[in-house]
Amino acid sequence: MFTTLVAVIAALVLGHIAPTLVVALRRFNWFRQCLLWLGRQDGQGGLWSGRHGLWLVLLPPVLLVLLVQLLLADLLLGLPALLFGVLVLVYAWGPRDLDVDVESVLDADDAVTRRQRLDLLASTTGQAVDAGAGLSGMVFRSALRRWFAPLFWFLLLGPAGAMLYRLCERAAVHAPALLPQENAAGARRLLRWLEWPVAQAMTLSLALAGDFAKVARAWRVAGGNRWQARSGFLEECARAAVSGELAEDLEDARREGYPVADVESPELRDAMSLVWRMLLLWLALLALLIIAGWVG
Repeated sequence: MFTTLVAVIAALVLGHIAPTLVVALRRFNWFRQCLLWLGRQDGQGGLWSGRHGLWLVLLPPVLLVLLVQLLLADLLLGLPALLFGVLVLVYAWGPRDLDVDVESVLDADDAVTRRQRLDLLASTTGQAVDAGAGLSGMVFRSALRRWFAPLFWFLLLGPAGAMLYRLCERAAVHAPALLPQENAAGARRLLRWLEWPVAQAMTLSLALAGDFAKVARAWRVAGGNRWQARSGFLEECARAAVSGELAEDLEDARREGYPVADVESPELRDAMSLVWRMLLLWLALLALLIIAGWVG
């Protein structure tokens, strides 16, 4: 857990002090080349064309990371394992920091620049992002894929877990055209199952950081209480929480007698504020568990 806490802080700090360098390092061209190579080698009806074909390209790098993870576990008081964990999570993070992209949208001086920067918030390559009620849901889906999912699986399985999620996400979301039809369907299903527990944990932390009653109601209505590989309830909960935040801000302004500020994309600012609160809640819980372990 200490490794997780240090790795998350390192990923956030590096993303702010050297964003261009970090984005350049988070390249998965080697993975794309592996997908292309397997596509050329495998004939019709082979394992690569099947529903579980993606495991042919997932297992080698994930098992390699797991092997290094196990070899370094008890070496030199765990310092090499700590450095390796930080390296892998920084690599699996992002590739762009969500808060940096949100701030760039809010700081845009004209509509054209704003339009271009809004598309950086997309959770899927080539997806158009429109300002409005759906923007908060988009921010939360991007937060899941950029931050919370790598963190969640890193916490459960170590560096191998973060790498497993990121490679599956790259294949299912960013390179589905390189996969045979059945393979792509299996990749999307695997990704949905990897994201479902993360979305549940995010919803719980969102309820604690925002309006619990509104989030819980939206979660039930959207089917979050069903055991199925779908996490669309996260977007519904995000919209409910952000609308509650906006209503509270408006009521506070009226109560205090302040004029209601005409803020550009208030739902975007409030959504990012909630995401930060959720991340800080996760890190605070990690810190408490670390302290409890040391005291115990």
